[in-house]
Amino acid sequence: MSAAKPIILKLGGSVITDKDGELAAKTEDINRIAEEIKRSNTESLIIVHGGGSFGHPTAKKYGIKEGMKTPEQKLGYAETHHVMTVLNGLIMDALVWHEIPSLSITPSSCVLTDNGRISHFDETVLQKCLEMGFVPVLYGDAVLDNKLGFTVLSGDQLVAYLAVKLKAEKIVIGVDTDGLYEADPKVDKTAKPYLKLNLEQLKKVQAKIGKAQTIDVTGGMAGKIAELIPAVEAGIPMQIINATRNLRVQRGLTGERIEGTIIEKA
Repeated sequence: MSAAKPIILKLGGSVITDKDGELAAKTEDINRIAEEIKRSNTESLIIVHGGGSFGHPTAKKYGIKEGMKTPEQKLGYAETHHVMTVLNGLIMDALVWHEIPSLSITPSSCVLTDNGRISHFDETVLQKCLEMGFVPVLYGDAVLDNKLGFTVLSGDQLVAYLAVKLKAEKIVIGVDTDGLYEADPKVDKTAKPYLKLNLEQLKKVQAKIGKAQTIDVTGGMAGKIAELIPAVEAGIPMQIINATRNLRVQRGLTGERIEGTIIEKA
């Protein structure tokens, strides 16, 4: 039975899928990360993953984030949710194969939003999972919304919400770059990484980055930072690491020094 404060691991869509493909999972990376999670032997862990080339193109195609405007979109909502369960299934395959006692928790079955913000989250099952020493696995999902009918709930909003609610020990954010940069390092090779940021600096970085020009329906890097700020405000330390590189996830979970961006309140 685990009473330890949980560590929350977020696996970005660009880490576990090929965002240029369609329904293209990076199964080798998913398996490697599962092995690293197993080796980290983390006492209390929650995993949240993004949608990448599964959730984002489908949600964009049907305009799910903006809410239900026509009855025809209901099928698009169902499809967006379904493809996320498919990606989640691939991650669960790897976790269970590596003998991690993990359980999938479907956000659309326990979360309601108001205008895209979480208004109700029944975390009874999640809490019980943690008490019993299971690893709950959640993901960005298409969820029902009191004002919009339905919308897209990002994995980043989930991460911050759970971190604050459960008083997490820390958050480890796995992306496909060596932390947070002043510009997109894939476009600008001279972009410098931020090694350490406090809350005030993080807010300035968010304003500077602006919205990334991608098909990410959850707002690109600026959107991610905005979603994660409440957790930093609550005093929960965060590290942004490159989860596509060997052993980074394992070392991030165990607290070893690695390349990346450390974010703390002060």
